[in-house]
Amino acid sequence: MINKVRHRVLNLSLGDAELRLLRVFASVVQHGGFSAAQSALGMTQATISTHMRHLEERIGLRLCTRGRGGFQLTEEGRLVYDAALELFGSLEKFQSRIGEAQGELSGNLSFGTVDAMISNRDLNLPGALAAFHAEAPRVHLEIDVAAPQVLHQGLLNGSYQIVLMPSVGSVMPNVRSQPVFSEMQKLYCADGHPLFDRPDADLTDTLLEAQSFAGRTYMLNETICGVNFNWAAATPHMEGTLLLLLSGAYIGFLPDHYAEEWVRNGRLRILAPERMTFEDMFHIAYPRNKPSRAAETLAAAIARSVRKPH
Repeated sequence: MINKVRHRVLNLSLGDAELRLLRVFASVVQHGGFSAAQSALGMTQATISTHMRHLEERIGLRLCTRGRGGFQLTEEGRLVYDAALELFGSLEKFQSRIGEAQGELSGNLSFGTVDAMISNRDLNLPGALAAFHAEAPRVHLEIDVAAPQVLHQGLLNGSYQIVLMPSVGSVMPNVRSQPVFSEMQKLYCADGHPLFDRPDADLTDTLLEAQSFAGRTYMLNETICGVNFNWAAATPHMEGTLLLLLSGAYIGFLPDHYAEEWVRNGRLRILAPERMTFEDMFHIAYPRNKPSRAAETLAAAIARSVRKPH
């Protein structure tokens, strides 16, 4: 099987069109399906489906299946995906080395981060990106906003060269990780929820445990701040959590900077902040072995952009 796939891939004429198709395929795999990859690719499901069909026709292999069981790679698809990641990594290293030989940074740099960074008071990410562009104007920067588990896996398989994300609990081998700031998470409910007008003194653990809770798909269903919440919904993104909270049916945690505007306009209420609060530590992470100079340059720019507490 492996030899068969290698023969098909080696005999694929690799021009710009083929590389684009392979990148679409890789993004679909990384996001877990056609629908989930739409935002990252800026394409409709129909367009993604067409690209996938063209790639399968050019390689002559069935790469994935879709059905009631969801998106699944075939055995051939897994081998092609692994080969594609090796190819992308080799191309990026080649472009980076050529730029370094010419005395300047160039090539592509794939950067992944979680959502809700724009409102973070402790991080000037736009300023970091501006500083990076000033230092490396010839580098083509690709930014993807994804869930922490996608960023974690993407860093390990080479689809991201550098990521900014909260800790995911497991140690990443061969990865250099630098803590840069912590994000305060607080418990909220929206107007219309039964707890919205209840005094904090009434918010016992038993009462909180009785509420429908909106959790994160990348967090374990375990005790948070000493409370065994009733996980009734889950989402990997802060916007998804906010949507669930604004429905009035759930309680859940959000970064305080992201929820601030909604609290100010009376749509959200902080619940028992003196005890229902925890911190998420954010890290910059990139490969330990021979990271590109571009990745190191962006990491340094992000670290410099963290606003020091007064």
